[in-house]
Amino acid sequence: MIWLIIHIIEIFLWLLLAASGAYILFFALVSMLWKKPVSPLSAYLEGQIRSLREPRQNTFLILYPAYNEDRVIVNSVHTFLGQYYPYKGFHVAVISDHMQPETNEKLAQLPITLLQPVFEKSSKAKAMQYALTQIQGVYDYVVILDADNVVESDFLANLNEVCNKGYEAIQCHRCAKNSNNNIAVLDGVSEEINNTIFRKAHNRIGLSSALIGSGMCFSFKWFKENVYKLSTAGEDRELEALLLRQKIHIHYEPTIHVYDEKVSNKDNFQKQRLRWMTAQIQSLFSLLPYIPQAIAEGNIDYIDKTFQQALIPRSMLIVLTFMLAVIITLLSRVWCLKWWLLFLFICLSLYVSTPKQLRSHSVFGKLLSIPSLVWKMLLNILKIDRKNTDFIHTTHDAEMEKEKPKE
Repeated sequence: MIWLIIHIIEIFLWLLLAASGAYILFFALVSMLWKKPVSPLSAYLEGQIRSLREPRQNTFLILYPAYNEDRVIVNSVHTFLGQYYPYKGFHVAVISDHMQPETNEKLAQLPITLLQPVFEKSSKAKAMQYALTQIQGVYDYVVILDADNVVESDFLANLNEVCNKGYEAIQCHRCAKNSNNNIAVLDGVSEEINNTIFRKAHNRIGLSSALIGSGMCFSFKWFKENVYKLSTAGEDRELEALLLRQKIHIHYEPTIHVYDEKVSNKDNFQKQRLRWMTAQIQSLFSLLPYIPQAIAEGNIDYIDKTFQQALIPRSMLIVLTFMLAVIITLLSRVWCLKWWLLFLFICLSLYVSTPKQLRSHSVFGKLLSIPSLVWKMLLNILKIDRKNTDFIHTTHDAEMEKEKPKE
């Protein structure tokens, strides 16, 4: 009898982990689908047609919500102001929250709008809402960047071309700008796997891309009408839900890079993952009530997003699967086969989803850091409070080596 109970529990755990594994494997394989290349002739003709009509130059409002970001914000804003784009075509606004007077003085000298709100409880959502109440004027699009984000000088010019295709929501390709230790490298690889599975592969079969939280671009009109509906620290997930409920497609643009600073120590990693896991749980519970309506309307994007929020984090998935495979092997060699197959497929999925330039011995040699990081993530589960909307700030490491972004 006791072996039957153990077997039932074992099958239940396998099905639970296999559901997340199957989702990752499916979209990893989808990312490999052949995409029809653009022929030189058609590219030439498209260029000729485009040259005959003057391309629309959209106006952009650039928002930098910055909470205690004294170390990075000035450099990020100063770099962005070097855009090869008409000066009247964009305006930068920094929402300075809990930053030092010296930092604000430096920002005030730049041709930007500097806002200094005082919040009882700070959050990125509140910062964006405050900015929209204070900034006068109407723009075509709004771009959300984090304080540590750095972009190329042709960022807006390239983004303008994508906007002219009619997209109301665009997620740019966020990638690592630092690789100063094992944690930063693994964080950067994780970001690229996310880009492959939740953005590139989804767009490849007509589904919406996931948002990241920065490097996002929205129709100004839509954003102004919806930003006041945000209420949690997972504002990117809330924005996704709003877009998908309104059946607005989210486009992923892999050619437009936004360089993002990756966490470089375990404490910051734990804080970041706690914020993400809390936001994921909050998002799941907020999405579930609308599932019947989504099913009735055939809103596949919304259904997919809901299932996505129920997935087990990948690093936890691979470690838990391996540990349980070892344990089940000790109990029964018959039961363990499906566990090792699941572990193999998860590893294959992550390998396929990792960009080729990152599939090196030096990168995979850093995998020994994963168990300790997963342990911290498991500890985070005890700290999750789905009703808590407080903002969990991830600080940037002062000791991080400054590295120039590479294309």
